Amino acid sequence: MQSPEARTAVSPTQIHLTLAAFADEVVGTVARLFAYVGALLLFAILALAGLGQLPPLRDDEPAPKPGWSVADRSHPAFVLSRLDSAEKTVSYTILRHPEGGRKDVMRWPGEADKPAAQLEIYREGGEFDVARPAAADLAVQMGLAADTPLEQAGLIDTKFGPVALFRPSGTATAACLGYLKRSEEPALQISGFSCHGDTLPAQRAAIACTLNRLTLLTSGNEPKLAELFAHAELKRRGCESQGASRGSPDWLLGAANAQLRGAL
Repeated sequence: MQSPEARTAVSPTQIHLTLAAFADEVVGTVARLFAYVGALLLFAILALAGLGQLPPLRDDEPAPKPGWSVADRSHPAFVLSRLDSAEKTVSYTILRHPEGGRKDVMRWPGEADKPAAQLEIYREGGEFDVARPAAADLAVQMGLAADTPLEQAGLIDTKFGPVALFRPSGTATAACLGYLKRSEEPALQISGFSCHGDTLPAQRAAIACTLNRLTLLTSGNEPKLAELFAHAELKRRGCESQGASRGSPDWLLGAANAQLRGAL
């Protein structure tokens, strides 16, 4: 007959087996926990990627700034009075910037799907950089490379006052002339280019005629814009009376190398 001590004694082999079983259970539980967490992370990554909300991998990459976009629901604010009923239809595009800027762009078709003329009325918003040269984007409008240097090609007299003309540097004659007019009050910039005319006087006359035909349809909530165009209409002259078709220079200013300083 066994003593009580003998009945309660546990052999070392049994203790080892018990500890081994416990260790296996702990390892199995930890492994299942890691697998569960990993599956949750995988599903979360797939969900974020599917929703397009996956954050960038690098924190030092700057977020893209919002830019210009076409405003299909906006209505034209300007129009050009036609010289005759046979004049080609102009395309009208309105661009808006999230910081308040607006561009009304008119283009006239030319050969090989290239515009023969363009007129842009830019109402400046918070995106406007006062330190940027006034004619910095004019070369791009003219279909030239952004780094193409431009030089002034004189001034023309319009209902908006004197307007500076530009052409690629080092060219006595150019197929197209760019132009630029800035206003401080209201904050407005009128620019564009024209390829009409075989001679420099004819090109200048065509641009002046275009600007004199520019009319405001609606000023929205901008009374200063309406005031600017109202004063300009008092100085308006018809293209025929100015001799635009003949390129008459009597209404062209001869400051061929005038410097562009401040608002013109």
